[in-house]
Amino acid sequence: MLITKCDFNFGFDSDACKTCGGACCTGESGYIWIKKSEILALCEHLNLDVQEFAENYLRKVGYRFSLREKPYNGGFACVFFDEEKRNCSVYEFRPTQCRTFPFWDYFKENLEELERECKAIKRI
Repeated sequence: MLITKCDFNFGFDSDACKTCGGACCTGESGYIWIKKSEILALCEHLNLDVQEFAENYLRKVGYRFSLREKPYNGGFACVFFDEEKRNCSVYEFRPTQCRTFPFWDYFKENLEELERECKAIKRI
């Protein structure tokens, strides 16, 4: 199914996710921003208190929090990337940054970069 969004000159074929192996969860190091409400939802889902969750899964960057990364395949992966299944192990609780991918304003001007990263992108 091709998902489109107003003001974007591309669509996202969600069926392609089944074959890509989690490219959006892996690669170069970066930030996976997470909000307090999302942290609390993950704590509840994982049955962890906030301190334990923070110690295991978060890194503080200025006044914000990012999910930690782990070494993977010569690069990095989100700490919640399931290496065996090659997908997100907390998909239903993933942060807004992950939920809104690939429809980020940055990619309006960097479509070629997005196409290299994501096999599900279709120009429209």
